[in-house]
Amino acid sequence: MNRPARLAPVKDIEPGKVQARQVWGDSALRYFLYVPQQLRKTAPQFVSVHGISRNAGEHAMLFAPLAERYGVVLVAPFFPRRYFGDYQRLGRAGRGRRADRALQQISREVESLTGAGSRKISLFGFSGGGQFAHRYTMAYPEHVERVVIGAAGWYTYPDETCRFPYGTAPTSRLSDIRFDLKRFLQVPACVLVGQWDIRRDPGLNQAEKIHRQQGTTRLERGKRWIDAMNRAAMAHGTGTPYEFTILPRVGHDFTRAMQNGRLDQRVFSYLFGPVAPFDVPAKDTRQQEIRDTGHDFPVFMLSGEHK
Repeated sequence: MNRPARLAPVKDIEPGKVQARQVWGDSALRYFLYVPQQLRKTAPQFVSVHGISRNAGEHAMLFAPLAERYGVVLVAPFFPRRYFGDYQRLGRAGRGRRADRALQQISREVESLTGAGSRKISLFGFSGGGQFAHRYTMAYPEHVERVVIGAAGWYTYPDETCRFPYGTAPTSRLSDIRFDLKRFLQVPACVLVGQWDIRRDPGLNQAEKIHRQQGTTRLERGKRWIDAMNRAAMAHGTGTPYEFTILPRVGHDFTRAMQNGRLDQRVFSYLFGPVAPFDVPAKDTRQQEIRDTGHDFPVFMLSGEHK
C-alpha cells in the first residue's frame, strides 16, 4: 500500500529509523535518511538512487539493515518528475532542475546533520538511477569513491568524439561540465544486471543509435559498457578494474533483485568490503514504517517492477 510519510524537523535525527526529509529552504529537494545506531565520526555516505518508478523510500528501507551493520549513513534522494524529468542525464538545460546539484546540496546537508563526509560518496543507482550514478561519476569523479550501476537502460561511453549523453564531448545543455577522461577512469565501477533482464520493455531506450553502439538489452548493454571502460582504462594507463556481474534468476525488478539476487549484499561488498567492520547484528527494517513527523511525502510500493 502506498501511504504518505512525513518530513522530520531539521534537528530531529533518530538513529535506527528511516526518515523522510527535505533540504532546509527548498521543498523540492527531498530524500530519505537512515543513520546507524553506532555512528562513527568517519562514517561514509552511501547514496542510493531510484529508477523511474521513483521508489526512493523502498531503497532506504531495504538497504537500511546493511547500513546499520556497516555503520554507514544511507541517503536515498527523491527526484520527483515535476522538477527532475531529466535526472538520469543530470538535468540538461530546458528539461527541469539539475539533479547533480540537487544531490550535492542533499549530501552537504546530511554531512551537517550527521557528520558523515560529503567530499566523497559511495554511489549506487538502479535502472534510471544507474544512468544517473555513472554519469554523475563521470562528471564529478573527485566526489565518488566507488560506484555500482544496477541494470541501467543505456550508458554514456568514454568517447571524447561523441557529445554527451552518448559520449563525453561537452554539451551546451550542461555548459559548466567538462569531462576529464583520465580522472573518471580512476573510479572503480561495477555493473550488476539480472540474468533475465532481456526484455525490451517500454522503459528501455529503443533508439537505433543505442542499439548499434550498446546492444538491445540491459544485459548486453551493461557488458559492452564494462568492456569499453576496461579498454579505455588500459589505453590511459589507469589500471582501474571494471566488473560485470549477472544476478541469477532476476529480471528487471529492484525488489526481487534485493530479495532473490542478494543485490544489497553485492552492492555493499563492492563498495565497502566483504566483511562488515562492526560485529553488530543487522537490524531488520524491511517491515518498519517510515517515521511520520511532518508533511506529505510519497513513499513506495513493495511489489511489481521498479525501474
